[in-house]
Amino acid sequence: MNSKSAHVICGGLTFEEVPVELREKVAFRDAQLPDALAQMKDMLGLREAVLVSTCNRVEYFGATEHPEHAFEAWPDFLRRFHSVTDDFSGLSFQLRGMPCVEHLYSVASGMKSMVIGETEVLGQLKDAYDVAHTHGQTGKWLNRLFQSSFAAAKSVRSRTAITRGSVSVGSVSVELAEKIFGDLKSCRVMVIGAGETSERTARTLQRQGVPSILVANRTYDRAAALAQQLGGEAVHWEEWESHAMNVDIMISSTSAPHYVLTQEKLAALLRKRERRPLFLIDLAVPRDFEPSINLLDDVFLYDIDDLQSIAQTHLRERQTEITRSMEILKPHVERYMEWAGRQTGETGADDVRGGLLRA
Repeated sequence: MNSKSAHVICGGLTFEEVPVELREKVAFRDAQLPDALAQMKDMLGLREAVLVSTCNRVEYFGATEHPEHAFEAWPDFLRRFHSVTDDFSGLSFQLRGMPCVEHLYSVASGMKSMVIGETEVLGQLKDAYDVAHTHGQTGKWLNRLFQSSFAAAKSVRSRTAITRGSVSVGSVSVELAEKIFGDLKSCRVMVIGAGETSERTARTLQRQGVPSILVANRTYDRAAALAQQLGGEAVHWEEWESHAMNVDIMISSTSAPHYVLTQEKLAALLRKRERRPLFLIDLAVPRDFEPSINLLDDVFLYDIDDLQSIAQTHLRERQTEITRSMEILKPHVERYMEWAGRQTGETGADDVRGGLLRA
């Protein structure tokens, strides 16, 4: 096999074109990746291979002398490996040369994520590359490609605001909590109602250092189960108000048809708190906290619309950074293509179709 005739290619299924019901059928578990890589490399005729599988994408990257064969074999590989009958031929994107390089760099930079600018995908790409490299499935083409993509992503993240500003309810809650309290390592949190959104928000706060979480729910067993998952403490429903005097952050997401906490009830509680700030996160619809609570001193109340509005503002700010990010990626793409051209001893005309990054 002539090393000078390799093409860098990629393809796969992403959230942009393929619904989760199909993506989940062909997702690869971590334990499957070494065997899947070997089978994919053989079936697609790849000299080098990396396989990326996340909740939003199942993609491959390869170096090969025969791109068309790889493109045709990829859907069949998915069907055989996962023992499914679905036809993914018309759903899978396929790229070679410069468009492939552009794609990887854009993904690594967070520009092709469901939430623009999110940083998790860069770690997922690094993990996928490490698996392939550790198992001897990469060589000079993909080693250079992935390592340069990580450098390109770092440049975008450091020179733009594409990752700045929280874009989820949980992360916005953390951002606001840090503005109110500074360091969260001394904050106590109470979760009222064991809903999924409140659980995610509590976990996000916990990752930022919150050491103590109380959980109150009308069904005590549900409170105990969630408290165990969070490493916290369950509270009987009729006792949560007495515990509230000692907490700094309250997250509520019940299905109560009336306010769980009223202005009058909280005003009495505040007299015992000695002007300590209280951050209230109301994730319930209908709302759990009476809106007029916000009129009380030392109380910061945000409902689900407030939090989502902040997240959407931050997301729009991130989107305005895409054009700037693409300009930053251009020289990185060009350098890789110039290097690739030197490896083949050609100008690489077949590999540069599609031009540079496009808006």
